[in-house]
Amino acid sequence: MRFYDPTGERFGIPTYPLRLAPEGLATRRQLRAKGLRPGGQDIAAQLMWPRRGGTGTAYLYQVDRARPVRPMTPGRWRAHAAMMLARRTCPCCGRDAGYVIPTSRGHCTGCPLS
Repeated sequence: MRFYDPTGERFGIPTYPLRLAPEGLATRRQLRAKGLRPGGQDIAAQLMWPRRGGTGTAYLYQVDRARPVRPMTPGRWRAHAAMMLARRTCPCCGRDAGYVIPTSRGHCTGCPLS
């Protein structure tokens, strides 16, 4: 197997092919689905798989050392709302478009300045 290196001799850290990581290791996304976060721990291993134009990589963390996700405080909710409002506000006409304005377009679809 091309990406199987459980000792880390070839890649520097233990490496496994996709879907063959041992129990007790999870990616950030898998941790988040369980309500956890890495919590400052170092990368325990990595997953690697072939993809067009190169190699895909995902880092793995130990589930037993993960910490609970920090709850959203009222201040964080306000900051999140302000950030989303900025993404919905058209820079040309200044109106709230009601949706996130694509950066490729640069303005809302109903903008009279377009």
